[in-house]
Amino acid sequence: MIILKRMARNKGAIFGLIVVLLIVFVAIFAPVIAPKDPYKQDLLASLEPPSWKHPFGTDVFGRDVLSRVIYGARTSLSISSLAVLIAFILGATVGTIAGYFGGVLDEVLMRILDVLMAFPDILLAIAIVAALGPGKINLVVAIAIYSFPQFARVMRASALTIKSSEYVEAAKAIGESNLSIMVRYVLPNALAPLLVQATLRMATAVLTISGLSFLGLGVKPPEAEWGTDLAMARVYLEIAPHLGIFPGLALFITVLGFNLFGDGLNDALNPRLKDR
Repeated sequence: MIILKRMARNKGAIFGLIVVLLIVFVAIFAPVIAPKDPYKQDLLASLEPPSWKHPFGTDVFGRDVLSRVIYGARTSLSISSLAVLIAFILGATVGTIAGYFGGVLDEVLMRILDVLMAFPDILLAIAIVAALGPGKINLVVAIAIYSFPQFARVMRASALTIKSSEYVEAAKAIGESNLSIMVRYVLPNALAPLLVQATLRMATAVLTISGLSFLGLGVKPPEAEWGTDLAMARVYLEIAPHLGIFPGLALFITVLGFNLFGDGLNDALNPRLKDR
């Protein structure tokens, strides 16, 4: 209840939550919501401005921009969700092992993470995708690789605190195995900061997907994706600015929504904040 009250008082968090839920709804029900087939070409309707027939206009191939923006949400969220989920699982596992056992194992794992974190996220993603080639699977791999060190760091910090707690000491005293302790006590009690990290990483992942697609290293045309559509739009910005405005707004609102919701969730779950 305290968490819900804190969230309710944070207008930014509520706005972010509404945006996230709306984007998720649009992504799930894209085939129902989209007014047109996002891949159907009509060269006679090329570069039409926004109208009743095409609220967001059409692109150079006569495809409905609104439908492509809607389907772009599905593409971005499906890739980013899978990548963040993989990073979450991998990071939680590595962080739990490093924090719980400590010693040499902790040092080795942390130095490996330090190497990965020494590279800026987008540069590491570009390097990975450039080596593996463009495509959805490679995007997932790239985002998961540069994201999991953050989860591991957060998990390790929590594990270092939790392993010295009384209930963990009691579990050790009755002979419970290390694996059981980590699964039953350490991981569940560290979920709050991990969920906050996952929400914030979703924003980064969506932005990375669009950035790599814009550079030709992400989702391949003609699939609907905001970065791919923005790459095509830059050629026609002077005569058809709507091609860049609407995918750009969709990307901006989505990233803003995840960031606001993540910040609000962090404030609500922070045990150091007192309820007023």
